[in-house]
Amino acid sequence: MSVYMVIETKSNDPATYAKYIQKVKPIVERFQGRYLVRGGTITPVFGNWLPERVIIIEFPSQKQVREWLNSVEYKEISALREASVSTKAVLIEGCAETDFQRENKEER
Repeated sequence: MSVYMVIETKSNDPATYAKYIQKVKPIVERFQGRYLVRGGTITPVFGNWLPERVIIIEFPSQKQVREWLNSVEYKEISALREASVSTKAVLIEGCAETDFQRENKEER
């Protein structure tokens, strides 16, 4: 089952964060991560949540996320992130396909 890493960042050093952004994508992809959202326009819908930047990465499993975060390649660049942004992140398990979703696919 897929797992999604949802990350909220607020930059305090845009130049250093730009270096991190440039280096992190190929490492994420090496661990089978796929960016679904990487910045972009944010439109509040409910509440007062207006993050500066949101990133959503899909991985095949939590195992790949853990391997990515613990990899030598990621550890080499993680100091760039730590020095340039405040970060909040969570892992969210995807949902299994329901009977309703399967039926709708079959009808198409």
